[in-house]
Amino acid sequence: MKDITKYIQDSLLELQDEEYKRFHCRLMPTVEAEAVIGVRTPELRKLGKKLWKECKSSDKNSTEIPYDIQCFMEKLPHKYYEENNIHAVFIEQIKDYKTCIHALDEFLPYVDNWATCDIMSPKILGKHTDELLDKIQEWLGSDETYVVRYAIGCLMRYYLDEKFKPEYLELVISVKSEEYYVNMMIAWYMATALAKQYPDTVKVLEEKRLSTWIHNKAIQKAVESNRISAETKTYLRTMRI
Repeated sequence: MKDITKYIQDSLLELQDEEYKRFHCRLMPTVEAEAVIGVRTPELRKLGKKLWKECKSSDKNSTEIPYDIQCFMEKLPHKYYEENNIHAVFIEQIKDYKTCIHALDEFLPYVDNWATCDIMSPKILGKHTDELLDKIQEWLGSDETYVVRYAIGCLMRYYLDEKFKPEYLELVISVKSEEYYVNMMIAWYMATALAKQYPDTVKVLEEKRLSTWIHNKAIQKAVESNRISAETKTYLRTMRI
């Protein structure tokens, strides 16, 4: 492919939905409207997977990442918000754990909004949860908002079911940030933990170990959840600060 970046931009512009752009821009105050094309996520994912498959089949010498896609991924920062999301979809296609982690390390510092951060869910990470823990702890120590947010998202996605341990809850509690999008993810994590690991999580609220804002936001999200009983919601409401 002669110029994959231009091809991706042109393909995204063909999928532009102006009404969706106006709606989505209101949800992402950290992104300039000029950087948003306005492409619905299902269409964007479809395009990303199609491009990966086409580039993979045409590049007989490629290893894990097709050459053309590697060229695109190396051109950071991207111009458009949707290019970042295409980049995220490409990362999801990677099947080698170390290659995936390297791609995340290269890309995450350039992520500038919650939507791109949260869209990335590579299946390979779920198959390497023991190794991933070290990387999550490294990410949690980052100064970059969306690197930290992504780490918390991984703890929520992969370690709140059969892999759960109380020390993972402690990792999230230990995060101290002034960043809204980090604190919102902590609240989201806590609300999900209340639904999945209630006994350990409710103690955190009872002991008031979170900042007031996160504490109250976690309760708000929990009482809005369909996964938590009415009785539990009544109790949680009594703990609002």
